[in-house]
Amino acid sequence: MATPAFHLLIYQDLKNASMNRSLEELLKKRRSRYKLEKEIAVSDECIVELLQECVKHVPSTFNSQSTRLVLLLGDSHNRFWQTVLKSIAGITVPEAYEKSKQKIETAFAAGHGTILFFEDSATTEKLKKEYPLYADEFQRYSEHTSAMHQIVMWLLLADANIGASLQHYEQLVEKDIKRHFSLPHGWKLIAEMPFGNATDSLPQKSLLSFDETIRIFN
Repeated sequence: MATPAFHLLIYQDLKNASMNRSLEELLKKRRSRYKLEKEIAVSDECIVELLQECVKHVPSTFNSQSTRLVLLLGDSHNRFWQTVLKSIAGITVPEAYEKSKQKIETAFAAGHGTILFFEDSATTEKLKKEYPLYADEFQRYSEHTSAMHQIVMWLLLADANIGASLQHYEQLVEKDIKRHFSLPHGWKLIAEMPFGNATDSLPQKSLLSFDETIRIFN
């Protein structure tokens, strides 16, 4: 259990980061940030607290709680992106590799850490047996659950003035990462979220008209 001093530290971190914006403000603030630095405005304990709040409150199918989060900091964060680079080098031509290398080193590896989003396959299989009527759908439901954790974590980081993006290198590195960190075989890597102090300006989004994206029937 966290000590009162720990909670005071977390509170001070969150206060310094000017958190507790409205959801609308956070949605506007959340963007993919591709120029990161390692120094962030809050402590690593604060990041852990945000992860805990995310998994505590984000819903899941039948409250299955199938999402697993892995926080990589320091050498573990660096090793993950070196593993990605090594994997890319084996499947791309030199010119393409250099472009990927530049982006990974400045936009991902340059950050403070990385959050890995996994789904526990054992939980999904258990649901299939308990609710056979929905057995064909539980894999899709699991992906929905992961997506909700991803967006909530992204918003929490934005609220703490931390830049992030969502990446998908799982097919290249999943086996190596699970082996290196001794993660369960049944955990399926869904996405990766590098985060850090964003030094680029908040990018603007091009949007379709509401006539194209929303329909209302009375």
